Amino acid sequence: MRRAPRTSRRRRPPRPLAAAMAAAGLVGLLAGPSGSDPAPLRTTAAGSNTATVFFYTKTKNWSATHLHYAPDGGAWTTVPGVLMEAACTDWVKQTVDLGSAAGLQATFNNGSGTWDNNGGANYALGTGTVTVRDGVIAHSDPCADTETGSGNEATVYYSTATSGWTTANIHYAPTAGSWTTAPGVGMETACTGWWKETLDIGTATSLKAAFNNGNGVWDNNNGADYTIPLGTTTVKDRTVTSGAANPCAAELPDTEPPTAPAKVTASATDTSVVVSWDAATDDKGVTKYQVTRTGGTLGTVVTDVGSTVHSDSGLEEKTTYTYTVKAVDAAGNTSPASAAATATTGERAPAPANGAPLGTDPRKDPIYFVLTARFYDGDTANDRGGSQHVKSGNAANDDPMFRGDFKGLVEKLDYVKALGFSAVWITPVVLNRSDYDYHGYHGYDFYKVDPRLESAGASYQDLINAAHAKGMKIYQDVVYNHSSRWGAKGLFTPTVYGVRDSQWSWYYDEKAEGFAYDGLTVEPKSGKSYYNGDLWSTAEPTGNTCLNWGKPTGGKSAEGYTLYNCQWPSPTSGMFPKTYYHRCWIGNWEGEDSRSCWLHEDLADFDTESTPVQNYLIGAYDKYIDMGVDGFRIDTAVHIPRVTWNRRFLPAIYDRVTQKFGTEAARNFFVFGEVGAFVNDKWNRGSVNHSAQFFTWKERKEYSADDETAALEQFTYENNLGTGNQPTSTNAFLSGNSYHTPDRSQFSGMNIIDMRMHMNFGDAQNAYSNGKDSDDSVNDATYNVVYVDSHDYGPNKSSTRYSGGTDAWAENMALMWTFRGIPTLYYGSEIEFQKGKQIDCGPSCPLASTGRAYFGDHLAGSVTASDFGTVASASGTVAATLAQPLVKHLQRLNQIRRAIPALQTGQYSTDGISGGMAFKRRYTSAGTDSFALVTVTGAASFTGIPNGTYKDAVTGDVKSVSNGTLSVAAPGQGNLRVYVLNGPGKIGADGPYLK
Repeated sequence: MRRAPRTSRRRRPPRPLAAAMAAAGLVGLLAGPSGSDPAPLRTTAAGSNTATVFFYTKTKNWSATHLHYAPDGGAWTTVPGVLMEAACTDWVKQTVDLGSAAGLQATFNNGSGTWDNNGGANYALGTGTVTVRDGVIAHSDPCADTETGSGNEATVYYSTATSGWTTANIHYAPTAGSWTTAPGVGMETACTGWWKETLDIGTATSLKAAFNNGNGVWDNNNGADYTIPLGTTTVKDRTVTSGAANPCAAELPDTEPPTAPAKVTASATDTSVVVSWDAATDDKGVTKYQVTRTGGTLGTVVTDVGSTVHSDSGLEEKTTYTYTVKAVDAAGNTSPASAAATATTGERAPAPANGAPLGTDPRKDPIYFVLTARFYDGDTANDRGGSQHVKSGNAANDDPMFRGDFKGLVEKLDYVKALGFSAVWITPVVLNRSDYDYHGYHGYDFYKVDPRLESAGASYQDLINAAHAKGMKIYQDVVYNHSSRWGAKGLFTPTVYGVRDSQWSWYYDEKAEGFAYDGLTVEPKSGKSYYNGDLWSTAEPTGNTCLNWGKPTGGKSAEGYTLYNCQWPSPTSGMFPKTYYHRCWIGNWEGEDSRSCWLHEDLADFDTESTPVQNYLIGAYDKYIDMGVDGFRIDTAVHIPRVTWNRRFLPAIYDRVTQKFGTEAARNFFVFGEVGAFVNDKWNRGSVNHSAQFFTWKERKEYSADDETAALEQFTYENNLGTGNQPTSTNAFLSGNSYHTPDRSQFSGMNIIDMRMHMNFGDAQNAYSNGKDSDDSVNDATYNVVYVDSHDYGPNKSSTRYSGGTDAWAENMALMWTFRGIPTLYYGSEIEFQKGKQIDCGPSCPLASTGRAYFGDHLAGSVTASDFGTVASASGTVAATLAQPLVKHLQRLNQIRRAIPALQTGQYSTDGISGGMAFKRRYTSAGTDSFALVTVTGAASFTGIPNGTYKDAVTGDVKSVSNGTLSVAAPGQGNLRVYVLNGPGKIGADGPYLK
């Protein structure tokens, strides 16, 4: 073991780390979590440009060491190079005069033909003090402050497992002694992730210390320095453990098996069985489960499973199967088998006629977006107010947050069809869990449809089938990025400290054995709650990893109640294992951490690069694909690396659709992602990794096989390429007046919500100008989903629903229904519902006063649609709703768009066109050739167009073009003209705007 040199006995007042660093010229290098790494530390002698190279010889056993080098831009020395001189124990050194060079290339050898040439790449060294130790380059003097002697010793182990540093230095001062010269003493490798140094500190009984990587990145205990006593101490993640055991000592063999899985259940649907169980515990951790099935003609079948849910499909009809489960740890120890669970299959279910996606081009289908729980209440029996029902003010309005349901949506599909929409985007359907979870984005059981949305005869499958029967698609909102803060059932759920004192007894129900939360069922022990009863424990659970279990934090809740550790799940509490979840908060929204940390306490961030998490999510969403949904809207897509989407989730979606329904259905299965780039420029603050269009492309290079490593590699690679080196596309643009076959070979599989148009829809002209500016960087912008406002934001990230006025709404709609992309409307906007109201204020105010208010009062009565955009009959309040001016406007826009293929799937161009919002569109395929000239609100002139007869779809006006020119007078705000070459003429009847 090498004894580190002790500090000089020259006495001077102890100085804090900042002072020591200032003296060393290192002011500004105390980098915090959001700081940028400074340039590598270099020490240059006055009046010269040298590099003093130290080489570690202990692991070489060479009798001599030579430095063979070339200054940058200069010639190499003659082989074998310069003989290096002894520096201190295990180190040799050589000082090189570099002249004007900024560094040197170097290799090392023993003078007898044995070389260390950095694996054939040479070493790239800078100036100043440079160390090369077992292939690692650093910048500290390993022989600094040398003095012989013997005194008290402190052995320090420092962990770099979290930081990922490839070398470590300890900068220290014995109590009442002086600091080492920054960056301190280079530590030696102890074992993977640990560095070690034994320090002679004379007569001192402790020391102050900080650590750094030798290149200006510091861990100074958040500015407080570390206090380290004599003996052996470990420092890991800012935790100092004195009198510690050697973290690199060989561990005793793990011989303890996990506990047997408990509460195994098996339930059959047709010829499939779902088996689930409670997680087993183990002193080291469970790595997998073995599910053993007996029964049927195949006999015994054993399957390895990564989560606590196993879906067993394709079984024999009317057959009883028995399942037992064993847990296995990393050492291969296997638990006893669980108690058996049995299930009997039924008959093989016939493929339902409407249980398949409609499979048509999604660009033909305008989208109506509903928060299912706030749209229409078809069944009051499944209404639920949640734990905040009274506090929120919803109780006073008799307005439970879970109010609308699938039954209500089925009953009002004709209303949506009467508006002219043929696709319905619904909020997430999986079982949610939080104090305010009606919106669906706090998923808890991803394999279960939330029963607060379902009714007898109105299941999710019934909704899908009913929509398909009317020629309407269902787009399901899905979340891959996060679960609820209570975890994800079947993957991981935390045990939470549930104190039942006089302050908290209203919230924490006493644990009820056998109770399983479903959002709907009342927990039988208290007889009043359907929210609690299964996660909370006063006693510290076996294997708990949350620090200071149940101890007061020192803080108070909003009500003034005492807060306790482990009472609320969070990423930094130790309650979530890294195997399944990330364990940090986002610090930089354009940094890599925005893809690997938590957004909010109610959004527990999945480690989507983890195989068990990937399997859990893919298995869950396979279920809904199999039910026949027509597409997925992907929530928070930007918070998962594109390489993970492209490697794992997107291929899994399309492979499943292909497997179940064929290649044509897969080609038209519509996936569109929310990439939250809330800026008014083309690239999100210059970050390509966080820009919407970036996610429409495949990868351009190969990355490491490990997904976590690949994510970092991709971020760095694309970030370094920058905005000027991203792929471009002509898929949305005409070639002159001609449509061309789009090249979709580099399409990732993910389309996008047009965030740039959304952000700029304060007025239609601004949205139009900004939208088309980004189209060359989208793989195919004709698939962009375009909306003005949503359940999150209004234009320009406004927190209120759009309130620009009826005329402006009409103008926005006229643009969306004729320009490239898929027009989308948030529920109620057809009557300017809740205009100017705050979209969401959480549980602090009643929903009735927000943009997410209940819409059902406007839909009372009956309505029958004879076609898209056409009402056969209507009575009651809904008839008055359908008579509103923007409704009439929407109906006719939908009629026109459906009749003109160029407005649905056509490419566009503005060449040869004058006018504010004017463009030409064309779509050509087989027997279809549709060419349209469009102007919204203002006058326009079109030159260089094909000659022929053009008919306006709004007025029926006919213009004969013989010189390639057509001019249009301004139709007025909200109105438009659509002149179609050899077109059908006027479509629909005049309304309040289109006339």
